[in-house]
Amino acid sequence: MTDKERYVQEEMSKHLQFWIGMFAILAVALFIFIGLADYFVTPENFRRFLLLRSGVSVCLGIMFYLNTLKRNLYYQHVIITIIIILCTLTVEYMVLHFGGHASSYYAGILLTIVGAFGFIAFNISFSIVVAVLIYALYNVPILMLDTITDLPTYIANNIFMLSMFAISLTLRVLSQKNMVRSLELQYDLAQEKQKLELYSNQLEVVVKERTQELQKSEQWHRSLFENATDGIIVLNQQGIIVDANEKACQMHGFDKNILVGTHIALLEADHARNISDERRKKILEGNTLVYETSHHRKDGTPLRLEISTKSIKIGDELLIQSFYRDITEKKQLQDHLQQSQKMESIGVLAGGIAHDFNNMLTAVLIHTSVVRRHADLKPKALNSLQIIEDISKSTGNMISNLLGFARGSTFTIQQLHLNAVIQDTIKMLDRIIGKGIDLKLSLAKRLPTIQGDANQLKQVIMNLIVNAKDAMPNGGSIVIETKYRKIQEGTPDVPPYILPGSYVQMSITDTGNGIPEELQQKIYEPFFTTKDRGKGTGLGLSMVYGTLKEHHGHITVQSKVGAGSTFMIYLPVSREVLISAPDEVNIPLNGNETILFVDDEAHIVDAAEDTLSDHGYKVIASSDPVEALDLFTRQRDAISLVVTDIVMPQLDGIELIRKIRSIDPEMKIIAISGYTKNVEDKQGVENNEGVGFLQKPFEARDLLVAIRRSLDSVPMQ
Repeated sequence: MTDKERYVQEEMSKHLQFWIGMFAILAVALFIFIGLADYFVTPENFRRFLLLRSGVSVCLGIMFYLNTLKRNLYYQHVIITIIIILCTLTVEYMVLHFGGHASSYYAGILLTIVGAFGFIAFNISFSIVVAVLIYALYNVPILMLDTITDLPTYIANNIFMLSMFAISLTLRVLSQKNMVRSLELQYDLAQEKQKLELYSNQLEVVVKERTQELQKSEQWHRSLFENATDGIIVLNQQGIIVDANEKACQMHGFDKNILVGTHIALLEADHARNISDERRKKILEGNTLVYETSHHRKDGTPLRLEISTKSIKIGDELLIQSFYRDITEKKQLQDHLQQSQKMESIGVLAGGIAHDFNNMLTAVLIHTSVVRRHADLKPKALNSLQIIEDISKSTGNMISNLLGFARGSTFTIQQLHLNAVIQDTIKMLDRIIGKGIDLKLSLAKRLPTIQGDANQLKQVIMNLIVNAKDAMPNGGSIVIETKYRKIQEGTPDVPPYILPGSYVQMSITDTGNGIPEELQQKIYEPFFTTKDRGKGTGLGLSMVYGTLKEHHGHITVQSKVGAGSTFMIYLPVSREVLISAPDEVNIPLNGNETILFVDDEAHIVDAAEDTLSDHGYKVIASSDPVEALDLFTRQRDAISLVVTDIVMPQLDGIELIRKIRSIDPEMKIIAISGYTKNVEDKQGVENNEGVGFLQKPFEARDLLVAIRRSLDSVPMQ
């Protein structure tokens, strides 16, 4: 038996059990209700029929109960067979006792047929058996116990009964087929429903898994988006921000709810907006772009960015996704490196130029000394001579400023209190500052000392204050502030190229015109100036830069057009106590020793020879270093001191010194040069005992003092 057949049989059993119960109840009701007719139709049988009806009703009740105990097709067939027999025999008994074959109670048999075949779901074969059983239970007792006197009525009754059987059986066949078909269809529908439920459950599981995967994927991508180390901003085709991650918000200083819905122009620097639309057009055409640009943070500070961007399609919408990398610090390091390299290159060039200038100025200064000693000049001529000397010295100071940014300038290093240097400088600036400028000091107490040259640092402060004054033609205020700073790696507001350590920080802030951002990288270049023609040499800030570099310090600027400028200077805290140079006032200028003087500039040689001879020295002079070496070799026993230039053709002064030392290791030597880098870059010379140094340009007295100190073994500084 197939599952479908088993299902149909089980359902038929359910129907059969239900309708047997209904038939039993209906039979009991009819037996009791029709019993009222007995009282009017056959009063003489009323009592007998009432007892019969009551008995049958009790039996039917028992059958109803037994029907509920078990559900089985054969069991239900037995129950309904007993019920039909009980009903048929009861009706037959009343027929025999009231009219026989012509009794009106014959209608009870018809009701039994209608009830049996109309309500009970018999199969075809069992229906025929039931029909035969009812027909036999009606006719057999009549034929055996009754005398047929009204044959037409009896025949008519049989014809009606057989017709009822035919109709009922036909309806039962059709009903049975419909019921079986309906049950089979129900089974098929139930199976399909189970399949659908199974598919639905499977689909639900798949949907749940896919939903979880989608949620996981969304969480994954959202996590990557929000926790990316680069800023990510998504724009629509019009440039409106539709999404931004946390890094992008932090980078620009805005909350996400402010950025989303805002045009990207809010963040872009003014000069970057001009090409923003063109870039966006290229990206929407499918190009991937990587470029550098500038944005502004919420507080207005500039932000240098490297942006990698491409178009993405989300649904039907074309968007622009950009990755933002903050390269502000990287650019600061690059700019600082480029600036340092540029300054070094310019320093080398300036050193070469300064060498020639200093040679000329040295000759001028020494020759003026010669003229002053030998010529009987009138006051007016002496005044002119003094002017020549003053101009030469002033030119020397200008050359010194030109060399200030180049390594190797000569400083008198000593331990300093920066506050004292500032206060001394301010005392000299009353006339320079003038009216309309409010100068304020905010100096920290108990600052640690620094090491440096007081005069050079004063020059740094004066240059910055003068620049601040010039930036405020209509008046304003200048604030000088000092404080101690302990700088660590990553300290906010400190450029990354400033190494960790302890610094004394000085800031000079003005309320002037400010410096445009595009010019801030050029202000330390020599000869660069924003002042009108004739009002500035362009050497001030380059000297500041070079001086601070020599002091191992740093300078930064924060400026905005119309909002003033702040120059921040960082000087390392002192770790040693240095001793200043001894007083030169009492050093004698005359002597009688023999001196070998070597310089490739003949006018310097002539002037030096005259000066030294006038002060009692015996001079062997030469403008050819090769000839000078030969002279030293032949007269070394008579020579007490060698004075030699550094930069010379054929044989430079460094090599000449080495050769002289190879001949006489104890020989005292003074090196002279218009550019100190030529000495300091030659390893070992500055550390050799007995080798001093004199910076060009120098006067006759400077040369005489240096020679006397060297001969008397006074330490050179």
